[in-house]
Amino acid sequence: MLKRFFIWLTLASLMAESVQGARVKDLVMVAGARDNQLVGYGIVAGLAGDGDKNPTYTVQSVANMLQRFGITLAASTLQMKNVAAVMVTADISAFVKNGSRLDVVVSSMGDAKSLQGGVLLQTPLLGADGKVYAVAQGTISVGGFTAGAGGGGGATVTKNHPTVAQIIGGALVEREIPSTVVRNNCLELMLREPDFTSAARMAVAINEKFGEVARAIDSISVRVQMPAGMETNWVDFTARLENVEVNPDTSARIVINERTGTIVANSRIHISHCAVSHGNITISIASTLTTSQPEPLSQTGKTTVTPSTDTKVNETKTGLVPLPEMPTVDRVAAVLNGLGVTPRDMMAIFQAMKQAGALQAELITR
Repeated sequence: MLKRFFIWLTLASLMAESVQGARVKDLVMVAGARDNQLVGYGIVAGLAGDGDKNPTYTVQSVANMLQRFGITLAASTLQMKNVAAVMVTADISAFVKNGSRLDVVVSSMGDAKSLQGGVLLQTPLLGADGKVYAVAQGTISVGGFTAGAGGGGGATVTKNHPTVAQIIGGALVEREIPSTVVRNNCLELMLREPDFTSAARMAVAINEKFGEVARAIDSISVRVQMPAGMETNWVDFTARLENVEVNPDTSARIVINERTGTIVANSRIHISHCAVSHGNITISIASTLTTSQPEPLSQTGKTTVTPSTDTKVNETKTGLVPLPEMPTVDRVAAVLNGLGVTPRDMMAIFQAMKQAGALQAELITR
């Protein structure tokens, strides 16, 4: 598995080197053209007995909803089985107009067993400023299910999360969010991966195509002055700007996920001269039961069972393996594959190399 991973990694790095460059569009976000988060509290009905088990907030919410339709009932008289209180969330992009539709996520906040088959009733979605920007409603789609025998002690099978659902296009935008992209006749580009070298290269690439209009402000921002004659046509200029190609710089980095045994390294890693010895200790414990029988015709003896434990320790013998200087990821892959270690052993080796100062890369452990 590790060999195939590093072979793929080497091929990916070689392919990346052959690429001319990345588009500005893929590297940055335009300041002012950002998403906003919306949230709302609502009710899902029609759950066929899988709803909330009469929590106070669910019962009160249903009573308040009925009162809006002219039906006044005391909350204490209501019994809820087919209704669930939910939180509804959505992201609204910049420049979205009234009448556009948004995807929403519906999450149970009570003790409902499942939202399968339910319908979300009209739910206002609020922004951080407390204003309503969209309204959600519709039949929800659950990517999981719960099935099993009813009653206590029955076997139940659950797949995925039946208490989280979504509605594709389930919200209608009611209010536009004002977005200002051009400020003082300038566009500000924000790098998704802040880096001083990448910001400087981007400014140079933009200036080569449009003249001296771009300047790197810091590691994340590149400010672009609108060329003469383009002040009123900033959309066309931004479209041309997004297609400028840049060769971004990346810092050497190795990401380790100990939970899944995944190792990802980019092509910038460098390993200095070092020596590695990595061995495993295996402890095996075997427990057996032996029977002790009394002598024949004995009137006092009893048959007894005596446990017996056998413990063995096996340590793999490994020598100190010298590693040459490895300036490229394909060289690192070839040498580490030769050691024949597992991915989890590789994690320990990388961490030890970092502590010894031999690994010239940022080591990130998840």
